[in-house]
Amino acid sequence: MSTTFIHGGIVVSATGSQPLDVLIEDETIAAVVRPGSTALGADLAATAATVIDATGKYVIPGGVDGHTHMQLPFGGTEASDTFETGTRAAAWGGTTTIVDFAVQKPGERVQDSLALWHEKAAGKCAVDYGFHQIVGSVDGESLEGMRELVSEGVTSFKLFMAYPGVFYSDDGQILRAMQTAGDLGAVLMMHAENGIAIDVLVEQALSRGETAPYHHGVTRPWQMEEEATHRAIMLAHLTGAPLYIVHVSAKQALEQIAEARGKGQNVFGETCPQYLYLSLEENLGAPGFEGAKWVCSTPLRARAEGHQDELWRYIRTGDVTTVATDHCPFCMKDQKELGLGDFSKIPNGIGGVEHRMDLMFQGVKDGRISLEKWVEVCCTAPARMFGLYPRKGVISPGADADVVIYDPDGHTSIGLGRTHHMNMDHSAYEGFEIDGHVDTVLSRGRVLVDAGQYLGSAGHGRFVKRGLSQNLI
Repeated sequence: MSTTFIHGGIVVSATGSQPLDVLIEDETIAAVVRPGSTALGADLAATAATVIDATGKYVIPGGVDGHTHMQLPFGGTEASDTFETGTRAAAWGGTTTIVDFAVQKPGERVQDSLALWHEKAAGKCAVDYGFHQIVGSVDGESLEGMRELVSEGVTSFKLFMAYPGVFYSDDGQILRAMQTAGDLGAVLMMHAENGIAIDVLVEQALSRGETAPYHHGVTRPWQMEEEATHRAIMLAHLTGAPLYIVHVSAKQALEQIAEARGKGQNVFGETCPQYLYLSLEENLGAPGFEGAKWVCSTPLRARAEGHQDELWRYIRTGDVTTVATDHCPFCMKDQKELGLGDFSKIPNGIGGVEHRMDLMFQGVKDGRISLEKWVEVCCTAPARMFGLYPRKGVISPGADADVVIYDPDGHTSIGLGRTHHMNMDHSAYEGFEIDGHVDTVLSRGRVLVDAGQYLGSAGHGRFVKRGLSQNLI
């Protein structure tokens, strides 16, 4: 038996923080005790095989990123991070579990698409992983496939109200999928934008010669997000399906979610760091084609309209349940450049799986959220939301030994050649300075990152079968 003893740190949970020592046996947390406790009957600092001094640092659960897209085919290309490179970057940033998306194409069985994603990930991942299932063609066969996938530990399904001709589902298809999800107790995830109307706005903008990346945001206005969010909430209310709205960027859409939650409906909102820190004016509106770096959907919103501050507020109130990344990286060279002269052809996506824990900790330093809220939205709530708790998202006896030692007095400079291990030729957060630092990362008891060195390997990460959500009323 291999033992690791972490002592001297402050263990932070979603409900509080206190000085505690952590004993790990093999891949599992064996005990969490007060410093100096004799409850275990041994001097663990002297007898453990590995001793980690966390004095002056936070000891937190490994991050759970509930929304990533490794190797996603999109817009005539493929997301630049493989499962190997993307999960290695996740480990560098203190994320020890991801939940990626298997994609069903029209005419394909959902079971076959899931098998393809298993093939992509198996033996490649540095950290543990699970899958959501994108249902790209809602029909009788797919609905039966959803039932089968739940028994295989895939307990959440994503639909799109955007991207007509690619992923789009109409209201009737959404209704049927929600009915099935409601029967199964599975979570129905929704990309909520009115894609039919957006396509008209895009066509009109291009006809006026408005081709720059800035117009990606202008043609996906907040009204399209709020309307689709409201419509999804109403369909979920009718069917009783648990609804999780992904990558919410508009304060008006979150108002719809908050209202539904206030009425007791099982509706949950996810946002991402890009919507908290970046903006339409400063980023999409960058000179020339530079704004392409920040093209994603839903789009970045205007800072002048107050979306960023309101999203932080909704995190504090609990109406934003989780913070994920929607990690979907594309290089500028040969990928984003596919949209030169036509913003509608720019592959949609931002890379961020490496930076989420740091960016959200900066919110603690800036007084926007509490230390406990940081752990809640980045670790515990996504684990509960997606049926991983209490195996993930908590430092507790019996949980997987996924542990991050975080130095609140450290410093992280984000950017190429500094803190950036994603397979990209640019950083969406180039030049950001973070008042904190990921020092040590353990995944199931194995040290992956320590003292600025990567000690992990491809294949350490395992597929995790998920149960049903524990966040439901």
